[in-house]
Amino acid sequence: MNTSAQTSSATQWVLTLSCIDGPGIVHAISGAIVAAGGNIAESQQFASADTGRFFMRLQVEAVSQPETFESRFNSTLAPVTERYNMAWRLDRVGRPVRTLILASTATHCVNDLLYRRRGGQLPIEVPLVLSNHDTVRDIAEFYGVPFEQRAIAGAADKAAFEARVIEAVEELDIELVVLARYMQILSPELCEALEGKAINIHHSFLPGFKGANPYKQAHQRGVKLIGATAHFVTTDLDEGPIIEQDVTRVDHSYSPRELVQLGQDEEARVLRRAVNWFAENRILADGDRTIIFR
Repeated sequence: MNTSAQTSSATQWVLTLSCIDGPGIVHAISGAIVAAGGNIAESQQFASADTGRFFMRLQVEAVSQPETFESRFNSTLAPVTERYNMAWRLDRVGRPVRTLILASTATHCVNDLLYRRRGGQLPIEVPLVLSNHDTVRDIAEFYGVPFEQRAIAGAADKAAFEARVIEAVEELDIELVVLARYMQILSPELCEALEGKAINIHHSFLPGFKGANPYKQAHQRGVKLIGATAHFVTTDLDEGPIIEQDVTRVDHSYSPRELVQLGQDEEARVLRRAVNWFAENRILADGDRTIIFR
């Protein structure tokens, strides 16, 4: 595949790749990097026994003529990618990933993402927050991020909202769409259009509780663990490849209100980690699961 990195004088690059596993891959990649005048600063790799595929993530320093490293590397890597039929990507380390945030009435995930972005802790650029409610408008405006609200009262409104998502992705060069507690089910058409670049956050309980008030149900059933799951969006509702999960232990003394607060904190943390790993090119797809190079 073609590289997505833009021409830059940056000297730090990240290379991710996957292909059918076999001998000589690491040697071939290393040779291409050296031939292009690069030095490997960090390397992670994994061979999947389930799918027979090989995955790799490297951070590379351009030690000679950094301003032309990308073009030189493209040339030296081309024979290797052809030989091994590789899917690959070269990007600049730390480049902010252009991110569209979708929201509804919950504020915790939107606030956390924008706070971390402004503090330089999350390498994303957010040109738009798009919501079907007005609740998070003040948060977006506080962080200086453009905000649009489009109400959804029926099928026509939902279709118009999704059309605006597609339009925004194209107009704003969006690379990642984050469903920050966006409480609408995406159509199969939109899921397919955003395949591999849309992340959702979902509360996690055992047993699973559906409906408008899962934390109240969890309290009534006396759950001992609450948590959150971040996953890629697919046409199978809440069944996309899992990126990150975490849990917090609770007991009978927690009120429903306290469970909600703890759950929201967990959702914000898990979603933040998933977005950060995506932005840093640490997530590679392996069928229905993900390979995470932390």
